[in-house]
Amino acid sequence: MKTTIKLLTIVFAVAVIFACGSKEADKKEITTETIRHAEKISGLSFTESESDSMLKDLKQQKESYQEIRNAELPNSVPPIIRFDPIPGWMEIEKEEQPLAWNLPKDVSKPENSDELAFYSLPELASLIQSQKISSVELTQMYIDRLKQYSDTLRCLVTLTEDLALKQAREADEAISRGNYKGPLHGIPYGLKDLVNVEGYKTTWGAAPYKNQEMEGNGTVYKKLREAGAVLVAKLSLGALAMGDVWFGGTTKNPWDMEQGSSGSSAGSASATVAGLVGFSLGTETYGSIVSPSTRCGASGLRPTFGRVSRAGTMALSWTMDKIGPICRTAEGCAMVFNAIHGPDQIDLTVKDYPFNYNSNADVSELKVGYLKALFESEYRAHKNDSIALEKIRAMGVELHTVNLPDSIPVNPLLLILEAEAAAAFDKLTRSNRDSLLVAQHRHAWPNIFRKSRFIPAVEYIQANRLRTILSDQINRLFKEYDVIISPSFGGNQLLATNLTGHPCVVVPNGFDDQGRPTSISFLGNLYEEGKILEMASSYQEETEHEDRNPPFFSK
Repeated sequence: MKTTIKLLTIVFAVAVIFACGSKEADKKEITTETIRHAEKISGLSFTESESDSMLKDLKQQKESYQEIRNAELPNSVPPIIRFDPIPGWMEIEKEEQPLAWNLPKDVSKPENSDELAFYSLPELASLIQSQKISSVELTQMYIDRLKQYSDTLRCLVTLTEDLALKQAREADEAISRGNYKGPLHGIPYGLKDLVNVEGYKTTWGAAPYKNQEMEGNGTVYKKLREAGAVLVAKLSLGALAMGDVWFGGTTKNPWDMEQGSSGSSAGSASATVAGLVGFSLGTETYGSIVSPSTRCGASGLRPTFGRVSRAGTMALSWTMDKIGPICRTAEGCAMVFNAIHGPDQIDLTVKDYPFNYNSNADVSELKVGYLKALFESEYRAHKNDSIALEKIRAMGVELHTVNLPDSIPVNPLLLILEAEAAAAFDKLTRSNRDSLLVAQHRHAWPNIFRKSRFIPAVEYIQANRLRTILSDQINRLFKEYDVIISPSFGGNQLLATNLTGHPCVVVPNGFDDQGRPTSISFLGNLYEEGKILEMASSYQEETEHEDRNPPFFSK
């Protein structure tokens, strides 16, 4: 067995020397000296006779790599191996509770449309349902604001004006006939530009794909269409879902336009907070909803892995990607999530579990933990987080001290994401078209994709085995609590909970000394988004952070 493991490891370690598939590499003969060099990368050591005995097999293996590379593998094709975040001992709630939205009744249409642009989703829904405003009127207002401000923020890839006005007219006609579909009906929104919409480009924010048009529609777009929502924009993302730099520039933070909006759901958070859309969709693999929501002062929901179908959406990491809403409030996130969750028989990671959310929940009845050690460390949002915790205690919530497990090395498990991302964009690397991406620094995708060709398959599998242990440990901790409160960027919780697939709601909780937003995060059990949304929404009812608007866009 030991010899077999050594052989498999060195096969993959040597293979990465030829990973980029260049013609020069193809011509090079594999020798025992080649293996010596590979040993330095893989951290292994073999005797001269062991190395010599591998040579013929390694040459054959190299030929098989080329056969695999010759096969056409679109980004939409997932590996047959799927991640399931649910441990065998866990039971998921299967009883669905009645869901009723308590839309505010006393909402009036303001005289100033700029003021209307910053209404929350529940407020907009109330105006639409009562027909105090038409969807066409609301849609035209957002279209005008996108035309006025999107260049300033660099948040817009495609304005879907004709489609939006058509969908808005359809919404108004349906509502006038008494066919009101719910709180998203007639509400204009934006999609992160990695979701397919037929007839429009899906650029992935990256120059090599900026003219790309995909067949068919993404499932989340179809679900929002069924809910009556109106697509007004495809919004920017950092190239291939990293950061805030795309082929159109750097998407800006509406509160400080000297600063990027963070990523990768850069345009989604920026446009929502600047009042250019009623709400938006983002995606998260490792912080891409939490980070821009924090930077821009939005409320964002990262759902449980396997909650929302990713069919028709760019794949970065098949075992970590998640789609979720970015709104002005947590209540808005609940409304959007209710429309987009659930299986579609295409993305087979998605399970059919109910979404139970009570907008009138008494959160003092929830068992709530908080990561005390992280909150007591020094970091930028420490003051605002401390105030937020006191506010939550004043709401009648008892906070219990908890700690994330620390027996598993979490940061090294990032290689799982990097290996999968390198596979998703294998052809881009081997064609050298990765040089077309704007960002070319050490921590940008081109370099990460290249270095990830040197991750041995054995280590990728071992990392996933450690992930199994980590998931079990975190699930056993979380099962004792309904909600666990954390600094949004405390310790390694962001990576750990993305690896384990746990949901998170991030909401604004104030501003730092430079006038930039800060946030706090509410973590929950698998498939229990309702409880963390209830907690976040109740917190927002007691504060006014989400009501403040960036001055430049609310003149």
